[in-house]
Amino acid sequence: MNRSKTLGPVMMSPALVFVVLFFLLPVVMTAVFSLTNMSTATGISSGTYQVSPSALRTLSADYDMPQLAESLKESRFTIDKQGIDALGSSNLDARFIEQLESVLVGKTFDNRRDLTRELRRLSHSPRSPRELNRTADNFQRSVGTTRYENKAAMLSAVEAAGITLSDRESEALLKASYTGWTWTTENYQRMTSLPDTKTALSNTLLYVFATLSLFNIGFALVLALTTHYMPKKIAGFYRAVWLLPRITPPVLYVLLWKWLAWDTGFISNLGATFGIAPKNWMLDTPAHAWTFVILINGFVGASMGMLVLSSAINAIPKSHFWASEVDGASRLQQIRYIILPQLRWPILFMTCYQTLSLLASFDYILLATGGGPGGSTEVWALRAFHTALSNYAGNLQYGYGAALAMVLVAIGMVMSVVYLKLFGFNKMVAKPRIEI
Repeated sequence: MNRSKTLGPVMMSPALVFVVLFFLLPVVMTAVFSLTNMSTATGISSGTYQVSPSALRTLSADYDMPQLAESLKESRFTIDKQGIDALGSSNLDARFIEQLESVLVGKTFDNRRDLTRELRRLSHSPRSPRELNRTADNFQRSVGTTRYENKAAMLSAVEAAGITLSDRESEALLKASYTGWTWTTENYQRMTSLPDTKTALSNTLLYVFATLSLFNIGFALVLALTTHYMPKKIAGFYRAVWLLPRITPPVLYVLLWKWLAWDTGFISNLGATFGIAPKNWMLDTPAHAWTFVILINGFVGASMGMLVLSSAINAIPKSHFWASEVDGASRLQQIRYIILPQLRWPILFMTCYQTLSLLASFDYILLATGGGPGGSTEVWALRAFHTALSNYAGNLQYGYGAALAMVLVAIGMVMSVVYLKLFGFNKMVAKPRIEI
């Protein structure tokens, strides 16, 4: 008895490991990434501090500090110990270096001309202008030419360049110059403010509802009912034919549809006989693009629905059909009163599964239209893919793409609960009133 109690968990442990590694862990990691601003610009490791042109623009525009941005942009000349030590290895007169350290140390000059003018006033200074310029270059300090590993090094370099910062300016500079990723909730705030979000959401709703209702459930039910009343061999042949879209490699399957819609394809050649100008029927208008997207995905989804629903219909006891025929029931009456009531479970499963599948799928859309024309067929999942993994700008936004993906997870969970309520899940799993 004790062995039987432990056998179940042991047998289930490999499946649990796979669920954790390939389902729970990716969802958790996606949730973590969605709370960061990770991108190709920030990288995925800890960042450094650098006063880049973009940081200067951020200081000027976002923090309203144009004067500080201009100060950081300019190169300054500061007499400090680092520059004086560098002169020690040169051929300059030692008395000149000592006088330079005692008179000018700590002073800052806006340009090299002012510094060389001060250097000439010192006794024992070089007389050659070239030598003076070379000496001055040892004291040139520009904050933007160096990457700094931490905040202290960054602020020290700014101070060495002769720029005095207030606490507010220091905080703004550190935020603007940091090149690594940070924790943030701005991805979700940005999502609600962008107009593209509404477009992607409406495209997703249209895609899921149309494909699910017309093909994955509707047409699949028609195929299952039709083949049920066919002879076995003929029904098996038709089911095999409708499985071809699902078992065909997606690239080849979409290429066949593109051949149908190209300006040199079948539709254009057929239309040419009626005087219709050839065009790319898949991408010329959003309406045509959506028609092809729904057809391409619908035929694939209908094949699976056909198999599930056909199996469910075949599981209905034959005696039910024989009894109804004795009572004079027509096939439409058999469908209404015998088949459909017993397909509640399979339809619930197909609706939930296909909804989640359609929410997350974008491969056929990517291959067929790429989200075009003009983003009119870019669904939410495809937008997340473009944002995080493939876009024309080149700056992949991992954090924002993960936030888009997390919204899909939330929508899928909500839709699953809604379906369970609509189909009366509790009633379907309740104990029968009559013990058999």
